[in-house]
Amino acid sequence: MRTLAIETATEACSVALFDGAELVARDHRVLGRGHAEQLVPMIAALPGKGQAGRILVSRGPGSFTGVRIGIATARALGFAWKAEVLGYPTLALVAAMARADHPGQPVTVCMNGGHGEWFVQGFDEAGPQGDVLSLAPGGAAASCRSKLVAGNRAKELAELLGGGATALDILPNASAVRLLPQSTLGHDLTPIYGRGPDAKLPGEAKAR
Repeated sequence: MRTLAIETATEACSVALFDGAELVARDHRVLGRGHAEQLVPMIAALPGKGQAGRILVSRGPGSFTGVRIGIATARALGFAWKAEVLGYPTLALVAAMARADHPGQPVTVCMNGGHGEWFVQGFDEAGPQGDVLSLAPGGAAASCRSKLVAGNRAKELAELLGGGATALDILPNASAVRLLPQSTLGHDLTPIYGRGPDAKLPGEAKAR
C-alpha cells in the first residue's frame, strides 16, 4: 500500500510518498507562511500525483493555520481517493527523529508555541511522559527532565538548562513518519492546539 504523509504544523511544509516502507519521493520546504498555496502543488508533483491508499497527517500542536490546512487537505484527499486517513502528534514525530539519532535516550521536545511560550513534552522508550504543555521559557526549563532537547526552540531551552544539554535544532519532516510508533497513529483528526484559544466569547473573561 502507498502512504502519503503530510506535515504542516510548523514553518516547515513537507510531504512524502511511501510504497510500503520504501520512501518513493519527498518535498520539504521551510516556508514560514504560505502552506495553503504550496501544499497541494507539492502533493501533485509527487509520482502519481501523490495518490495513496493511506494518508498520515500531523495534528499539531503548532501553527493553528498550518494544522488546519494539513488536516483539511488530508480529509479531502481521503474522500476523493477513498483512502484511510490517520493523524499523529507533531511532537511525537520530532521525538522519533531525535531518538533515531540518539537511541535509548529520553528527549524533551521544545517547539515554538506563540505568544512567547513554547510547547514542551518529554518522551522515552515507553512514549510521551505526560501531556503537551505550553509554557514560558522559565517554566519550560523547570519542566525539562532530560539532557537531550529537540525542536525549533531546542537551542534556547538548552541554554537555559546550562552545561551538559544537547540541542537538536530540527523541524518535523514528513519523510520521517516511518519512525513513528504505531501507537501514535489514530483515526482521531482533532487538532492538538496545546493551549486555549486566543479569542473568547463575550463576557467570558469577565466571568472568570
